[in-house]
Amino acid sequence: MMKRFYSSIGQGVEALHRSLAVGEVGFMSAAFVQQAAALVRSVHAQLLEVVGRLHLPAGERWLDEYMDETSRLWDACLLVRAGASALHAYSAAAAHAIHHLYDHDDDYIHAARAINAPRRHAAGLLQDNRALLHDNILDPASLLLLDHRSPRDLNLNAFNGFRALLYALRNATSFLLAILLSATVSSCLPDHLISTCTPLPLPTAPGYASSMARLRHRVAQEMRALAAPAADGILMYEFRQARAAIDSLKADLDRVVATGTGYAHREDMAERAHLVKGCLAMLSSGAEAVIAELDDLFDDIVEGRKMLSDLCSHR
Repeated sequence: MMKRFYSSIGQGVEALHRSLAVGEVGFMSAAFVQQAAALVRSVHAQLLEVVGRLHLPAGERWLDEYMDETSRLWDACLLVRAGASALHAYSAAAAHAIHHLYDHDDDYIHAARAINAPRRHAAGLLQDNRALLHDNILDPASLLLLDHRSPRDLNLNAFNGFRALLYALRNATSFLLAILLSATVSSCLPDHLISTCTPLPLPTAPGYASSMARLRHRVAQEMRALAAPAADGILMYEFRQARAAIDSLKADLDRVVATGTGYAHREDMAERAHLVKGCLAMLSSGAEAVIAELDDLFDDIVEGRKMLSDLCSHR
């Protein structure tokens, strides 16, 4: 039973790594981020499935430890959801601004000014998110980093092995939460978080640690491949792509205005605007998918807390 739980976590982590390695999803793409959020939810759901078979005694600390761990998970996911919601709002506002390129075909001065709005919005979003992350994670180690205590100090056999399950939940979700926060709020995947924190091997889960190590190594490679400015801020690929497309379109509009050749570039500008709207639509749908996954996780946590509280009170 316990082995199946650890094996399942390892398989989920391995699937996430494989999706990157074979190019099924792009690094920090909305699809990759949604997959990571789905894995967080899956790990928690599998823990609940196992708990009912452990014959846990009433009136002990196991329930408090579960509540503490899910509170940490809840708080981090609230930040991720806030970031995803802000990305969704940004995509809607930017798409509205792009409409000026259709509504005012020949007024390129007006269009050049209008497109400044999403550029300011993006810059403000980056600043606000950095402040949000700083204000809510004063001690990143308490939220994201893995637990380096030895198995003896942790007493993983406590509560019929329930503490080992919580340990696995924390160590699996910590790195996934760092990915989610980096994608939607602001990068919190510095080198020390990617490369030096290795989960302690569990005697009943020899493959779990190796699967996590492979994922961390792959993410480290992808992070190093990002240009320095791109690695500082919101890392979701669709956001970076939309922002770059808007900046490029702004530069072209300024050039058209400066040369007075707007009529000659009308079709080209309309096509460019259409491509930008496509980027924004992908960002919007990706943010929505992440939000939906997190909302389902919040529902699962509420139901899990009620289930375990009832389980504890009836024993």
